[in-house]
Amino acid sequence: MGAHVLVPLDGSPQSWAAFDHAVANYDGETITALHVVDPMEGVYSDSGGGGYYDAQAHERAIERGKELGEQARDRADDAGILDTTVLETAVETGRPARTILKYADENDVDHIVIGSHGRSGVARILLGSVAETVTRRASVPVTIVR
Repeated sequence: MGAHVLVPLDGSPQSWAAFDHAVANYDGETITALHVVDPMEGVYSDSGGGGYYDAQAHERAIERGKELGEQARDRADDAGILDTTVLETAVETGRPARTILKYADENDVDHIVIGSHGRSGVARILLGSVAETVTRRASVPVTIVR
């Protein structure tokens, strides 16, 4: 059986570069395009500290993930690999890095190919780095694509 490659997609140019890298280098294998919906999607807060949950915002985020999966299938089709490569898509809810790692562990993933936004300095400290966290904690090899 061939390799199982996981590619997290958030719709950014960097995540599409990672997907294209996987398509170009793992033809004949299984590629899973994973979109992670942050559980905070749909939570709004006002300046008074209160907040409310908008379930429709969360549902829209899940639909966006499904659309990204369809776009991934179209890109793979355009690359002409669908006859030889298994393309799976998934949408999961959770904190992005943790959910990517959990998915990889639970689905026999052999390699993760992830895009990096290339933030540095204060932006990286404040926003964190999903790619860095995945790289540090993954039990399988990780390729970071910029």
